[in-house]
Amino acid sequence: MPDSPSSSPSSQGAAPSNWPGERMGFPRTGAGSVARSGRRLVAILIDFAACYVVYFAFFFGNDWASLVIFAVEQIVLLTTLGSGLGHYIMGIRIVKVDGSYAGVWRPILRTALLLVLIPALIWDSDQRGLHDVFAGTVLVMRR
Repeated sequence: MPDSPSSSPSSQGAAPSNWPGERMGFPRTGAGSVARSGRRLVAILIDFAACYVVYFAFFFGNDWASLVIFAVEQIVLLTTLGSGLGHYIMGIRIVKVDGSYAGVWRPILRTALLLVLIPALIWDSDQRGLHDVFAGTVLVMRR
């Protein structure tokens, strides 16, 4: 019996990996491994909370201020330190898919896409949101 088109290797895409980041060369656990969704979720909640405090203290009532505060926090800290406030507290950092410094334009693109929110809710098999996929970045463990 011939294989059906849906069972041919070319129609199934890449072979499944054993852990997130395996195909990109990242270790399973420890420093440099792909940060899991729980840490990333807590990190973004920390960022949202910190930005809300600044918003509430200085810009309350301005419709766009909280979004701008979040964008500035992400872009400045990701480009200079490799971690936003929440990332730093949770022990994760942003790198290019080859493990090197993300540069300047990647965090800017990543943040712009994150502000849309939809890409962050859609993940690939390496547990990267579409904002990371499009920016060519990945969140990894620092320690």
